[in-house]
Amino acid sequence: MGLDQYAHKVKATYDSDTLTETRTKTEIHTWRKHYPLQQCMEALWVSRGEEGSFNCVDVSLTEEDLNRLEKAILNDEMPWEDWMGEEETEEEKADTLAYDLEFIKKARESLADGWKIVYSSWF
Repeated sequence: MGLDQYAHKVKATYDSDTLTETRTKTEIHTWRKHYPLQQCMEALWVSRGEEGSFNCVDVSLTEEDLNRLEKAILNDEMPWEDWMGEEETEEEKADTLAYDLEFIKKARESLADGWKIVYSSWF
């Protein structure tokens, strides 16, 4: 079983001459089998009143969401319990968390430039 995870920046532009909207979606980060992040994103999705299967759905991320994720990373509060039978070594955790912080930096820059940030995953 796999888990592929993606973050995209999304921007909608409207052409008043043609009365059409164009959405630009650009991938800014990917993960593979990052179960603690998946648990965080699913919890965020559920907190917004969503129900059902958390698979192939988009979760919009705000600056506040990124701040909470960063705090969880920096305070060692990510849910690292053994999930789906896979365990991370301390070195792998450190590498993964550094990679997550790179994502947060890119996401913040994109938000500042007027983009929306969207997380999605596929099992």
